[in-house]
Amino acid sequence: MNLNIAVLPGDGIGPEIVDQAMKAVKAVCEKYGHELTYKKGLVGAIAIDETGDPYPEETHALCMQSDAVLFGAIGSPKYDNNPSAKVRPEQGLLGMRKKLGLYANIRPVTTFPSLLHKSPLRADLVEGADFMCIRELTGGMYFGRPQGRSEDGNTAYDTCIYTREEVERIVRLAYQYAEKRRKKVTIVDKANVLATSRLWRQVSQEIEKEYPEVETEYMFVDNAAMRIIQWPKSFDVMVTENMFGDILTDEASVITGSLGMLPSASIGIHTSVFEPIHGSYPQAAGKNIANPLATILSAALMFEYAFNLMEEGKAIREAVTASMDANVVTEDIAEQGKAYSTSEVGDWIATFIVSQ
Repeated sequence: MNLNIAVLPGDGIGPEIVDQAMKAVKAVCEKYGHELTYKKGLVGAIAIDETGDPYPEETHALCMQSDAVLFGAIGSPKYDNNPSAKVRPEQGLLGMRKKLGLYANIRPVTTFPSLLHKSPLRADLVEGADFMCIRELTGGMYFGRPQGRSEDGNTAYDTCIYTREEVERIVRLAYQYAEKRRKKVTIVDKANVLATSRLWRQVSQEIEKEYPEVETEYMFVDNAAMRIIQWPKSFDVMVTENMFGDILTDEASVITGSLGMLPSASIGIHTSVFEPIHGSYPQAAGKNIANPLATILSAALMFEYAFNLMEEGKAIREAVTASMDANVVTEDIAEQGKAYSTSEVGDWIATFIVSQ
C-alpha cells in the first residue's frame, strides 16, 4: 500500500518526538511492505518566524494532498502572554482544524498497568479504565463571533455558537464508536444554563432513538468532571462541545499517570490529523529527554483510522508496551535506575517492530 503522509513537527519538543514516531512508521512500512512518501511542513511559532503565518498556505496545500497528517506540538514562550503579538502559534492549530474540517477530536483514555502507581487516583479506581472522549472541534466558543474587547479594554466578550448540523454529525459519530465498543454514550452539556447546550440535548435526544441498542446518559459538565475522578470506569464513549471537551479531556488524561502517554486523532471532512495530547514543553526542547510514546501511539492511530491497517497499528502498540515492560522509557516515567533518551526509546521501539 502507498502511504502519503504530511509531517508537521511544530515547536518545542515537536521535532524530537515526531522523529521517533517516524522511526516507528518506517519500521512498520519496512516490515509490512508498504511504500512510504512523506514531506515536512511548517506550523506554529516556527512558521510565524519564517512566513508570518502560523499555518501557511503551503502547509495547508501539503495537508490536502496527503492521506494523513502526523503532527507534533504548537507553542512558544516568545508568544505566550505577549499582548503585542499580532498573531499567535495557537491560531495555526485553529486554522488547520477549520480548513481541514477536523470536526472531531478523539482521545482514547486507557490506563497502563506499569503506570497505575503514578496516577493521582487510587489504583482500584483507575485500573481497567478504558473510555473514549470525543470533542467537537470546529464550533463553540473558540470559533464564535463576535469576539473581542471594548475600546477601554475593561470588558471582553466571546460568543458560543452551534448549529444543528454540527451537533448531529459529532453525536452520530459518538454512537458509531459506541456500537463498536461497550454500547454506552455519555452526552455532556450544561443544558440548565446555556442555550447552545439545550440545542445539544434536544438534537441528541432525537438521535438517541436511532440507536436503541446503545445506552445513553446525559450529564452536566460539572458532574462529568467529578465522575471522571470518582468513577472513571463508568464511561465508555463521552461526547461534548469544544470548550468542555478541551477541559475534560485534559482532566481525564491526568488519571492515567502521564500526559506523555496519550495519543489523539482529529477526524473530519478532508485529511485527518494525528498528534499527542501534550503541549510543546519548550523547557525540554533540544535536550533529548521528552517522552515520545504519545506521538508513537498517535502513529498507531494513524495506521488504523487513516489507512485501516489494524495489524500495523497493533504492532506499534505492542512495541510501546514492550518498551515499558523493559523499562526503556524516558525520565518522566522511569523507575529507579536508568532513564533513556528520547532517541534511544525511538530506536528501541523501531528495532522491536522489525524484529517481531
